This record gives sequence, C-alpha cells and structure tokens, in this order.
Amino acid sequence: MQLYLNATSPYARVARVCLYEKQLIERTELCWCDPWATDSELLQITPLSRIPTLVTDDGEVLTESLLIALYLDAQGEGDSLLPDKAYAETLALAGLGHGLTDAAFNVVIGRKHNGHEVDTTVLGSRRLKAIERTLATLDAHPSVLAGNAERTLGAITVAVALCYISFRLPAFDWPNRFPTLQAWHAKVVECESFAMTAFE
Repeated sequence: MQLYLNATSPYARVARVCLYEKQLIERTELCWCDPWATDSELLQITPLSRIPTLVTDDGEVLTESLLIALYLDAQGEGDSLLPDKAYAETLALAGLGHGLTDAAFNVVIGRKHNGHEVDTTVLGSRRLKAIERTLATLDAHPSVLAGNAERTLGAITVAVALCYISFRLPAFDWPNRFPTLQAWHAKVVECESFAMTAFE
C-alpha cells in the first residue's frame, strides 16, 4: 500500500496512527507530498489532490481519513478500532473528533490566506464557537469522564484533533482549561502510534 501524506495534516495523522495500531505500517510506503502543488504526483492519482490518500495493493484509491481508517481496520491485525460492543458510541465520538478537526483546520487555513480578521466574519466566528463548544462537550463526555483510554477510532480521531489544536491554535489553551479532557488525552497518546506520528 501507499499512503500520500504530509507531516502537518491532522487527517493524515489519523491514518498513520491507524497504520501503527493495526500493524500495517511495515506494509505501507509513506509518500510525502505537498497537496497544494499543481504538478504533484498526488494530483495524478486523485483529482481531489487531498491527503491522506491511500492506494491499496489492488490499486484502489481511497480518500478521506475516516474511510481510510475503516479500510485499515478491516485489513490489519489486533483489536478492531470499532468494537462491536460500542460501535455506535465509537462512531459518535469519531464524528466529534472529525468535526473538531474540520473546524480547527478551517480556522488555520482561513487565517493563512486572509489573516486573523477572518475570525470576525460570520463563518470565522462560527468555527471558533464550534471549537469551544466541542471542547466543552468532550470534557464532559462519558468516555472521558470514565478515563477510558482504549484507542478506538473515536479516541484516535479526538486525540489527533486535540494535538492539532495544541500545535496550530495554542491560544485555545485547552489542556489547562479542560483538565479532565487533558488527563484522558494523556492516556490515549501514551503509545508508539502517537509518538511516531507527532506533528512537525
């Protein structure tokens, strides 16, 4: 398999963590690329030019981090990232994590292209409020309150989103503002799959 990615994409990091968790990293070639480049190899593989993109051994081209994670879960070894006993709950948590990533990523991209004044627009303000609401929701989430650090797809997606906010939007200062969430996050990321995929 081949995984097209860069070192700062939260979406690509979800896929990489899943590769480690499912013991597929040794079977996968990591193809580092710039998804913004107009002449990249990635653009020749998918018209979307998005990362992560996974090319399977059969030549199928998969995009979208959660879809790639589902594929890897079915191909790899070990415990499922979507345990039967908590299937819907895991998907719900993954949805919160993915939405948090979307909001944070779009804040970062918006500021990159239009400066911090984009935060004062209706859309910019909506994204910032979505981040705040989701952080508060996660701090009170049953899995977080229970200290359940099992690395399901839900936990992985949320943990990567929180890492990304610390990396790109440190002013949110979520670890100090949400200590319960911070304690849970510290347990989830204390493993090789997160250590080997840290943002650079």
